[in-house]
Amino acid sequence: MNIHFIAIGGAAMHNLAIALHKKGYRVTGSDDEIFDPSRSRLQTHGLLPKAFGWFPEQINSSIDVIILGMHARKDNPELIRAQELNLKVYSYPEYLYEQCKEKKRVVIGGSHGKTTITSMVMHVLKELGHKFDYMVGAQIEGFDTMVQLSHDAPIAIFEGDEYLSSPIDLRPKFHWYKPHVALLTGVAWDHINVFPTWENYVEQFTLFADTLASDATLIWYLMDPELQKIADHLRPDIKSLAYDELPCALTNGKSTVTFNGNNYTLSVFGPHNLQNLNGARLLCAELGIADDTFFKCISSFKGAAKRLQTLRSEESAAVFLDFAHSPSKLEATVKAVKQQYPHRKLVACMELHTFSSLNKDFLPHYKNSMQEADMAYVYFNPKVVAHKKLPPINEEMVRVAFGTDNVTVFSDTDKLQQTLHSLNWENSNLLLMSSGNFSGIDFKEFAKGLF
Repeated sequence: MNIHFIAIGGAAMHNLAIALHKKGYRVTGSDDEIFDPSRSRLQTHGLLPKAFGWFPEQINSSIDVIILGMHARKDNPELIRAQELNLKVYSYPEYLYEQCKEKKRVVIGGSHGKTTITSMVMHVLKELGHKFDYMVGAQIEGFDTMVQLSHDAPIAIFEGDEYLSSPIDLRPKFHWYKPHVALLTGVAWDHINVFPTWENYVEQFTLFADTLASDATLIWYLMDPELQKIADHLRPDIKSLAYDELPCALTNGKSTVTFNGNNYTLSVFGPHNLQNLNGARLLCAELGIADDTFFKCISSFKGAAKRLQTLRSEESAAVFLDFAHSPSKLEATVKAVKQQYPHRKLVACMELHTFSSLNKDFLPHYKNSMQEADMAYVYFNPKVVAHKKLPPINEEMVRVAFGTDNVTVFSDTDKLQQTLHSLNWENSNLLLMSSGNFSGIDFKEFAKGLF
């Protein structure tokens, strides 16, 4: 099987390329630019293109499959050549389905928490020695890649992203997978460049529920009003299971869950993680894993990268890193850290980095989202705003949008870093939140040098 990737350098694409290479397929790829960690990882596996750019002359009838990444455009010369030759062109999620259509498919979706729950389920299955294929949106401790595909694993666990499949396939990725077991964490408006209205965004989750396989199970978060509506109108063959936040006790900064009379100390914390944990428990039960077995395994789960990840922890200070960028994620993450360490000062620092967050019409959705922090710093890079071809924003505009007196806004990463270094970190926590890197911060090195 000869497979060629157009735009091989993407986070998801390069992981799929490595997974198929490990499975024994002949993999080639192209891209106009590739950055680390994708670049070094592709190089390690002998998959890094010899030259950057698009080379339509290399597209020929010996290629069995083309996989098209979102980074490519509809007028990509390699894509045009593949279409002229009538080669089969797949989107990333379409090919995942193709690889796993004979397996039991499990999909975790929702506007927040899907990476964490996928990671939790993967952690439990690995602890128990189960064989499974997977695709997850973050690097997880104990797993070499974000994608694994095999010939013999009976189960496939997918993180279900609602973003578009490819430049020529404008369906959300998670509409492709047709799961036998699905979980939805909640619905909070995101990707406004693709789903310009709330109604249009919510509709994607309703449509997802309709894609479930016959006699499937849908697990959903009880307190989300949109999921309640979806659950009320499921097909009669679908089993509906709702979950809520697990109650826990807080002792010396550790969360302890009591379940069926047994106590389990966790390495993760916060209301969202306790919701995620309960959802993961129900999902694992659908895979035949008993509750007590689940809790014994999950006690050692430390979280996925950038999902309330502990970068540094000392006796009186800690640094956490989170992917939070939407208003609901931001508010929940700030609140979680403050609740876990109520006697420490919390400095919450977030970057406006996505198309939605940098859109001046979307900014008012951030009102009061960082009010739980003692000090709140918001950063944006004007060059990123211009690159995304959005109307300019300024520091005062952002400050007013967030709406609380604890917020200070920066548009210069050096000034932000200098300010953070100047603070007294005794009895304090720093929470860094971004889908980017604050224009070049090495998070682990920054945490090491902070106090």
